[in-house]
Amino acid sequence: MTDSRSSRGSSRADRSAEHVQLEERVFSVKKRCLAMYKMANAGHIGSSLSCVEMLVFLKYAWMRDEDTFILSKGHAVAALYSLLAEANALDPRELDTFYKDGTRLPALPPVNAIKEIPFATGSLGHGLSLCAGMAVGAILNRSERRFFCLTSDGELDEGSTWEAALFIAHRKLTNVVWLIDRNRIQGIGGTEEVLALEPLGAKLEAFGFHVIAADGHDFSSLLTVRDDCAGVLAGQERPIAIISNTIKGHGIRYMQDTVASHYLPMNDAQYAQALDELAVAHAAALAGARDAG
Repeated sequence: MTDSRSSRGSSRADRSAEHVQLEERVFSVKKRCLAMYKMANAGHIGSSLSCVEMLVFLKYAWMRDEDTFILSKGHAVAALYSLLAEANALDPRELDTFYKDGTRLPALPPVNAIKEIPFATGSLGHGLSLCAGMAVGAILNRSERRFFCLTSDGELDEGSTWEAALFIAHRKLTNVVWLIDRNRIQGIGGTEEVLALEPLGAKLEAFGFHVIAADGHDFSSLLTVRDDCAGVLAGQERPIAIISNTIKGHGIRYMQDTVASHYLPMNDAQYAQALDELAVAHAAALAGARDAG
């Protein structure tokens, strides 16, 4: 991911302007993403909508040019493709090839096809380990490069994720920032019914992480987390884990907080409804961001 900003504090006016820019970006990315899913008649829409604000936030408000992003929850890759098209790292016309034969944009992150996607992560539970390994390499090379990893909460059912967490905390890899998409729904049901994770924050604290909770759909919350993390990371004592509380299928009433949004595509009426609801929500979010300034 490129063309983004380093962590820093900001005045109220600057924060408001940054917030407005992020709202404009996320609206555009969501429209691209929904169009891709509709054209491909594909599922995993809910998984993308639970994390798209986080992707936009990382790209445009936190990560530096030299930093690396790993989308461990690879089934939400349509959101990442849409973000890369928004940032002109992909030709927007290429989004029309999503899911098609011979495409560079398959249903799960491709291998060695796109510079901004360094690893294929269709098999869940490996993204955090990849970040840990690269983080050690960066330290050995005396590099200030940072590694941002977004996992699903369902991935915390994987032992490999906890192994990576142990390693990151033990080595005090403060060049890793771990974000957890806490939408509380995985492929076969609610996370607390399938395999309970709570008290998640306390578990991560016990492992040695500095844990921060955020509203993963609220840019004001995410910007505050960014600025709070700057001080924590400067101390280089504990790595960061951000529990981003989200809603699967966020912003689309008929699919919000449903297991079905993990799988089902949209019909024509549902697509039209989704676009209408996104437009209304965007207008309200812009008004709120401007009023906050």
